[in-house]
Amino acid sequence: MASGFFALFDDIALLMDDVASMSKMATKKTAGILADDLAVNAEKASGFVSSREIPVLWKITKGSFLNKLILLPLTFLLSAYLPSVIVPILVLGGVYLAYEGVEKIYAYFFHKPHVQKLALLSEMTVEERAEQEKKKIKSAIVVDFILSIEIVIIALGSVMDKPLSIQIAVVSVVAFLATVGVYGLVALLVRMDDAGYALLAGSKTKRGFKIWLGNALVKLLPKLIRSLAVIGTIAMILVAGGIFAHNIAFFHNPFDALPSILFEFLLGLGLGSIALLLFSLIQKLGISKKT
Repeated sequence: MASGFFALFDDIALLMDDVASMSKMATKKTAGILADDLAVNAEKASGFVSSREIPVLWKITKGSFLNKLILLPLTFLLSAYLPSVIVPILVLGGVYLAYEGVEKIYAYFFHKPHVQKLALLSEMTVEERAEQEKKKIKSAIVVDFILSIEIVIIALGSVMDKPLSIQIAVVSVVAFLATVGVYGLVALLVRMDDAGYALLAGSKTKRGFKIWLGNALVKLLPKLIRSLAVIGTIAMILVAGGIFAHNIAFFHNPFDALPSILFEFLLGLGLGSIALLLFSLIQKLGISKKT
């Protein structure tokens, strides 16, 4: 009897070790999407009255958990009964990632939007603030749902050759870490400037470490969010290129001398540009038909 228990514990330990190592690998493959998720949600959770930032972020976090609870069972059912559709969905997710990354680059260089002056929070009524808050929360949850699909499918794609029990454990761990990690970091980010202002207000002198640190935190937040957006864009294109290179035989790296990371970036950039061009043409055809 005792030996049976020890054997069971040994099996559980081996299973947890496999899950941990595969979860680490799957998390690395979703890093690009997580960086973009972090940048997007940091922007969505900012711009509120200081006292509302954390409550708003908590509502978005609960929405993110609900998204995962909806997506995970559907994903595991597909893996169990229609595993042949996983790779096509993964490739479609790669197309979306490549398109989104290239579209951001194109918008930055060629289609910079006109800056519009938004009404100050102090000028808004209570009802207007509540409506703005509701819209931003809804928008953030919708974006999270799209990114969650990509995270779950990419994580599943990394363990498709493993038993269903391993797939469920690994993908669930990655989905949980994605939500907790991203929104935990967002919470720190959106409170960074408040911490800076608190240090400035609490300093009795106009110079010193507190003043320097307070100013640094206030100035760092917008730069950090912009940096995350750039890193997330590059990472999305890399992830997309990796999806194409590893799941479509035609796109396996034909250039032995070319580093795989460079090839995957160029592949993601090229196919993302084609996707952007096709989508723009479809939009123009749709507009011309209406007119």
